[in-house]
Amino acid sequence: MAGRARIDSVLRQATDAREVPGVVAMAATDKGVLYEGAFGVRALDKAPAMTTDSVFRIASMTKAITSVAAMQLVEQGKLSLEDPVPNIDPALGSPKVLEGFDAAGAPRLRPAKRPITLRQLLTHTAGFSYEIWDENTVRYVKATGTPATATGKVDAIRIPLAFDPGDKWEYGVNIDWVGRLVESISGRTLDVYFKEKIFTPLGMKDSGYVTSDEQRARQAIVHTRQADGSLVPQPLETQFTPEFWSGGGPLYSTATDYLVFLRMLLNGGSSNGARILKPETVALMGQNHTGSTPCGVLKTAMPARSNDVDLWTSSPARISGGGSATCSTSSPAPTDEARAR
Repeated sequence: MAGRARIDSVLRQATDAREVPGVVAMAATDKGVLYEGAFGVRALDKAPAMTTDSVFRIASMTKAITSVAAMQLVEQGKLSLEDPVPNIDPALGSPKVLEGFDAAGAPRLRPAKRPITLRQLLTHTAGFSYEIWDENTVRYVKATGTPATATGKVDAIRIPLAFDPGDKWEYGVNIDWVGRLVESISGRTLDVYFKEKIFTPLGMKDSGYVTSDEQRARQAIVHTRQADGSLVPQPLETQFTPEFWSGGGPLYSTATDYLVFLRMLLNGGSSNGARILKPETVALMGQNHTGSTPCGVLKTAMPARSNDVDLWTSSPARISGGGSATCSTSSPAPTDEARAR
């Protein structure tokens, strides 16, 4: 009880001081939930209190779900971790590397030295980048008129590589392409695949790409921080049907739902009586898949959206196979793909 009170106090102080509008926090092991609490409000300009069933835009936490979907197909022998990925799009099948720009500002591209693999996509070592942390990608997008990822257009992720596959690590649209692979191989759109193969079996009733009116009434509002440090709530986004469902970012969920997903991984691939992955697959996902390649520092190219991000460059952390920008200190992974089946 004393531990819970301390956590409550820290979170309540943060919301009382308006450092954040509201927060939902939960902690669990594979055996059960250890802590849950909700503090503050869903929006600073409105009355509803934050609750444990508040709906959030979970951003890149989507990536772990997309990665699980891909590993289900690896288990079935429909995707390979090591072989070149299926040629579902020239950006994947015939990737180009952005070497720079000519005197007129036109991009200089060359063929990549090697094909892209699923393992590289899952660990952000395929060469894809995000505008927010890559100056050359920002310049490429402006020079070519490439649409922003928020448009939901496939052309938004048809960008050249920042480096040859396997050479480095950089956070980028890799998992969006994993989602496209899941759609192509499974014959289902990603929203349908997630619902049928992950959300419904696990009982994740508040997770999906589109929210109902009832869920929108429970939604936590996005806030932007002003120069003076204050927070300003933004209008609820207008929902629309994109050209493709992004595997990298736009899911909605609740802390309760997402904790069910995480406990499935803690429990070796099963939860609520449903097995989503084999135990050996979950173990493989938690291993180091990039050898000595460091996580690196993400230098912001858009200071209004992000600061620089240092992912533990002073530690021996490496990238595991979960798809998000998280690192693992596990031992090197085996190269035998049979371990994932």
